[in-house]
Amino acid sequence: MKIGFIGLGNMAGAMIGGLLQSNTVSKDDIYGSDANENVVESRAAEWGIHTSTDNKETVASVDYLVLAVKPQFVGNAIDEIRTIMRPEQVIISIVAGKSLDWMTERFDREIKCVRCMPNTAALVGAAITAATPSTLVTKEELECALRIIESFGRASVVPEHLMDAVVGVSGSAPAYVFMFIEAMADAAVEGGMPRAQAYEFAAQAVYGSAKLMLETGKHPGELKDMVCSPAGTTIAAVRVLEEKNFRGAVIDAVAAAIEKSKML
Repeated sequence: MKIGFIGLGNMAGAMIGGLLQSNTVSKDDIYGSDANENVVESRAAEWGIHTSTDNKETVASVDYLVLAVKPQFVGNAIDEIRTIMRPEQVIISIVAGKSLDWMTERFDREIKCVRCMPNTAALVGAAITAATPSTLVTKEELECALRIIESFGRASVVPEHLMDAVVGVSGSAPAYVFMFIEAMADAAVEGGMPRAQAYEFAAQAVYGSAKLMLETGKHPGELKDMVCSPAGTTIAAVRVLEEKNFRGAVIDAVAAAIEKSKML
């Protein structure tokens, strides 16, 4: 299986790193192109993969092609390669806001495409990625695409109409979580803790809590109740969060991201 990337930015770099570190493919099976010569040279030096500034060269060499360019540039990239794409090639698109119907229209024909929405946790191999295959993608091809995606985290197949919800609950979510970590650390600093240590404690608390929920399969409300001892510190903090409409603010924020995604 040979895999190509059009666009070699941070997300593509995370995917390439995951593929190599998980031994999903070898460096000789990865091809990438980017308009920026410095990026091309950097990726070649970093990973030892085949690189070029010519997108057509990448397309000609691969079985699976990852579109990893920004939404405003994807149209031009497709226009450049659509006449040389072979019918058996599968596209994995991580371009935000571009539906399978949009891809079909831009290619001017039906193509094999798996639309994906990862998040920036891919940079540390901990992404959660939604995937939606087009009708031409076979079961075996989808399984191969998922293996590629799972090299940098988890993957879950969803119907395409849920992609905007995915943006709100996971694609944009790292920003909300970083704000939460920063706020907790600020409070710890006010309480006398050194800044670096406050960030470490806050981040590890969030990481550990998420890991606990995923590995136990328990409802988050049940896990919250386990921490809230009668007349204790935690329930006092929970009361303040409820008074400040913490959950309502989060719901409104995710809903705003979903609505914005629908307009892209």
